Amino acid sequence: MTEQRLLLATTNRGKLRELKRLLRGLRLKIESLDRHPELKKYRETGKSFEANSQGKCLFYSRKFDGLVLAEDSGLEVEALGGRPGVYSARFSGPGASDRKNIEKLLRLLAAVPAARRRASFVCVVSLGKNGHLIKCFRGRVRGLILSEPDGKNGFGYDPVFYYPPLRKSFARLRPEEKNLVSHRGRALRKLRRFLENYLQTR
Repeated sequence: MTEQRLLLATTNRGKLRELKRLLRGLRLKIESLDRHPELKKYRETGKSFEANSQGKCLFYSRKFDGLVLAEDSGLEVEALGGRPGVYSARFSGPGASDRKNIEKLLRLLAAVPAARRRASFVCVVSLGKNGHLIKCFRGRVRGLILSEPDGKNGFGYDPVFYYPPLRKSFARLRPEEKNLVSHRGRALRKLRRFLENYLQTR
């Protein structure tokens, strides 16, 4: 049986590392957008993680000869009415960076007590081929927002996302620890189980 091509439709290096690690061992030839400059960039305009994930998946699956995996993920903070949500990566505006996004988040939560700093990381993964959506998978993990960054691992909002069951921020977890409990890990394990069956019939 030959390997199937799978395009990971993201340029985020942190996400690429996590996705490749979680898909390791499957009968797939994994490629990333960095290796395909001929593919135009998809502009996210959806109002939900599902809309962005599915839109991105369909967009690239019309142009790529193989399977396409697209995901959209972000942070939802209860005290901010669910923000930053789909705007997580660009929360601080033009020139947004992980540091600037965290600084804005902490400014907005400065007067919010610890007990009310509940938040969730959400991830929606879509799998498609030839312009058709095959299946979507969703993962969520609940935690609290710290008052200051803690830890050096991970990316995005990991330094301020505290996970009570392990009593650590996501940025203090080793990659293998984080993947066991994270929103992306939960969604990707569902996808992996699906792909194991899907690839056996192809």
